Formats: sequence, structure tokens, C-alpha cells
Amino acid sequence: MMTTKKELRLQKKILRKQFTEDQIDEMSLVIANKVLSLPIWEKTYFHVFLPIIEHKEVNTEFILHLLAGKDKEIVVSKSDFETHKMTHFLLTDNTRIKKNEYNIPEPVDGLEVPSSKIDVVFVPLLAFDTSGNRVGYGKGFYDKFLSECKPETIKIGLSFFEADIEITDVFEGDIKLDYCVTPEIVYKF
Repeated sequence: MMTTKKELRLQKKILRKQFTEDQIDEMSLVIANKVLSLPIWEKTYFHVFLPIIEHKEVNTEFILHLLAGKDKEIVVSKSDFETHKMTHFLLTDNTRIKKNEYNIPEPVDGLEVPSSKIDVVFVPLLAFDTSGNRVGYGKGFYDKFLSECKPETIKIGLSFFEADIEITDVFEGDIKLDYCVTPEIVYKF
């Protein structure tokens, strides 16, 4: 089915609201296990989003455990809602995480990591299509961030839902995913 970003955003938000906390944890664990099959484990710097619980996003805690277990450098971000830019910090045992006014868990401070250093990015999204186009919340944070990364940075979407056939209002500046992992399928674009 062909749909616009706005329609998909609305539709997926409604569908996500119906999930219980247990369902989210169950699906998130399945997604994390599927992530293990991706050809990314020789990489070093992994950027992970910390989920907005209120938006019922994929719980990335399981992925964080995988990365820590494999001694990877984990990077988390802080968002600036005036510039729509993200600043990235190394996640360490000493990193203090605090929710901002939008309920996004963020590092208070820490060792800054430039976007150009990041090898793999786990991308939050509401929907995606069979070509690897994604729909986020529409603020453009990840488009800006991904455009600052190296061209070979691996971009992995995480979704509770399967791909939609086509997002009709894709812009040239939109950055596509390389993979999207759902509880059912690992999509490769």
C-alpha cells in the first residue's frame, strides 16, 4: 500500500499505543536476537537510541547488553530542539542519564564522540517501506545526524511492524536504512 509519511505516522502511533509493556519487552528481545545475525560485529562505535517509554518505542536495553557483552563502544545522544541537532556521548558506567522535557532519556554530559566516528546507528522509527525509506517523528534529527556520518556507516532501523510497500512523499535528502529489524524479518536494502 502506498502512503504518505503523515498517514503512516498517525497509523503506527495508534497501533503502538495498544502494546502492553510485556509485549514491547518480548518483541524487543526478539529484535535484539535478530540483530546478532547482522554483519556488524567487527565494527567498534555503535550509536543506540534510548527509548521513549511513553511512545512505546523498541526497548534497546537488550541491544545495549549485547554491545556491552561484546566490548563495543556505545554512543548515546542528546537532542537540541532549537537547532534540531544531536550531540553524541560515549556511554560509560559513569554516564548519568536524565529525561528531557520530551521524555527522551539523555546523557547529562560525558566524553563527546563526533558523528564521523560512528560505525553503526540503530535508528528509531515509526514506519519504513520496502526500499528502506523511514518515517520518524518528523523533526529531522536523524536525517541531520545520519548526513554527518561516514557514507559507509551502517544504518539499522528497529520496528515492531513490517515494511509498508511505498512511502509516497520521500525527499531527496532522506537517508535510507541499510537494514530494518522487526520481530518477524530482517530486511536488507
